[in-house]
Amino acid sequence: MSVKIYTMTHKKFDVPNDPMYVPLQVGAEGKEPLGYVRDNTGENISALNCYYSELTGVYWIWKNDTESDIVGVCHYRRYLLNEKGVMFRKEEIEKLLSEYDCLTSRLLTLDFSYHYGFSDNHNVRDLDVTGEVIREKYPEDYPLFEKLVHENHTYFGNICVMKKPLFDAYCAWLFDIFAEVRKRIDIDSYDSYHKRVFGFISEFLLYVWVTKHKLRAYECMVGMIGEKAETKEMKQRLADYFAEKDIVGAKQYFMEMYTKRPDVLMEASDITGDLRICMQIIATAEREFATTGTSILDRSCAFEDYMHLFKTLNGIVRRYCAGRQTTKDKEMLAKLHLSEEAVYVSVLAFCKEKEKTAEILNQINMDI
Repeated sequence: MSVKIYTMTHKKFDVPNDPMYVPLQVGAEGKEPLGYVRDNTGENISALNCYYSELTGVYWIWKNDTESDIVGVCHYRRYLLNEKGVMFRKEEIEKLLSEYDCLTSRLLTLDFSYHYGFSDNHNVRDLDVTGEVIREKYPEDYPLFEKLVHENHTYFGNICVMKKPLFDAYCAWLFDIFAEVRKRIDIDSYDSYHKRVFGFISEFLLYVWVTKHKLRAYECMVGMIGEKAETKEMKQRLADYFAEKDIVGAKQYFMEMYTKRPDVLMEASDITGDLRICMQIIATAEREFATTGTSILDRSCAFEDYMHLFKTLNGIVRRYCAGRQTTKDKEMLAKLHLSEEAVYVSVLAFCKEKEKTAEILNQINMDI
């Protein structure tokens, strides 16, 4: 049985030492070849990559891989993992697909409805128009779409593996919907991040399609390999601002980047949590400076030391919020020499029961 898991990429990367994983350069039209299979050969939509993101690779597989029995999609930084936390081998894939219909990422449970979350980071009309198109072209699917879009689950990353006929059926449905949606939204007025709207919505539509067809989905862990270049660059720039004790500059830069790339704080981008810590440091420094004219940045720590300091604080605060603080936590709080403002920002971030915020703050400040 022929099995190919296509690894979507737009840059050179360390290719897995397993011929089942095939690198596929997406958005290859007009770009320098990377030495991999390119999505601008055969029947393709490579030139539309700015709208479809990795889906131009999905389209290419659909239209051009006519030999594989099983196909899958992963990313150069994200792979489906087995229960041992290891990338799947061919034999495992074949065995699982003899019992299940598809392999997917684990279903995400959001703290809000998918519709609400989408509206927070994107133009929600795009999602609503997608619903309208489904209602017109696939009326039997619309009630489920409407139900699920107001619930709090979705798949992640357009990562999946299935037998090729099933994959083809999914693609025929997905791209037919998006071709019509594209005619109805003003996508060219968006910035480069928001133009990738079909790449975002398709994560949810995979969930709709799997649910609609009552497919037996084997949900897998997703392994994250390495950090995005954009994340590394952002951390370095913030480290420079911290070194210069420039609170205003750090905040302005952070907000500019967050406006351009709302996904920077998602776990898939900020895999170490350092950018969320940077946001916390900025908020802390801002409050401290307004109160005393000095801030945590006056310590002139290395960036890594700031990360360690605030991660230690957050761990302690989480235990206080859960009522599980220890004597060692109290001792460590004293050693950290952090301000009440630093504690306040941390408690505000991690105390889920907001009515208990003042109580926990008082308890921590007394223990300090």
